[in-house]
Amino acid sequence: MFRLLFLYVLLFGAVTTVDGSNKSTASYEMRQQGSFYTSVTNLLQKYVKDGQVKYKALQQDVPRLEQLAKQIAAYDLSKASGAEKKAFYINAYNVLVLRQVMEHYPLKSVIDVPGFFDKQKYKVAGEYLTLNELEKKKLLLPYKDARIHFALVCAAKSCPPLLDEAYTPELVEKQLEAQTRLALNNSTFMKVQPKQVQVSEIFKWYEADFLAEAPGILAYINKYRNKPIPKQNKVGYYTYNWALNESVE
Repeated sequence: MFRLLFLYVLLFGAVTTVDGSNKSTASYEMRQQGSFYTSVTNLLQKYVKDGQVKYKALQQDVPRLEQLAKQIAAYDLSKASGAEKKAFYINAYNVLVLRQVMEHYPLKSVIDVPGFFDKQKYKVAGEYLTLNELEKKKLLLPYKDARIHFALVCAAKSCPPLLDEAYTPELVEKQLEAQTRLALNNSTFMKVQPKQVQVSEIFKWYEADFLAEAPGILAYINKYRNKPIPKQNKVGYYTYNWALNESVE
């Protein structure tokens, strides 16, 4: 009788432990997600205006950036879906750009900082990566989604506008679609003239990404334009403005 009772308690205890562990893990993952994406949104809504950044004001909130960097470093992607990884890495890139700008602020341009994109490494979900590695190895190569170019913001005036909220696993596809449409219908980003259109050098640097999704650059752009650009228009590239994407406060 005692042996049967002992086995029952052992079995019951094991089931409870396994069940409790699973619930605990799921609960942790939910808390991790909620905390990170909420924190990113809170930061961006406070300091992003019309796609530009209020860096002077952000100087007073550097500890919040540091806390986000810690969350980025420790984020657990071991059980993450493709959508979660996509959203996380986009947010990580944008937040780490802001953090590095603030390390050197006041700053006229990120290209004045040696190794801004290809030398400085940050811990991202347990891996040490440069911004270029984060962009290419974690986003462009695995997802092959050219819309990502309109979500990653490198702190330059010629970058696409910065979204004032976090990309989330649930909404990342809709957010990418909206951000791409926003950029490609923006008269500052797209300089449309009667017989030609001047576009960002992003389309030159990453031409292969866009041509993988459309027969030509103009064809890709027109997929997202409210008013398509005539096919006969010539496509040119305006010089990329690397001045800091600072909001006039």
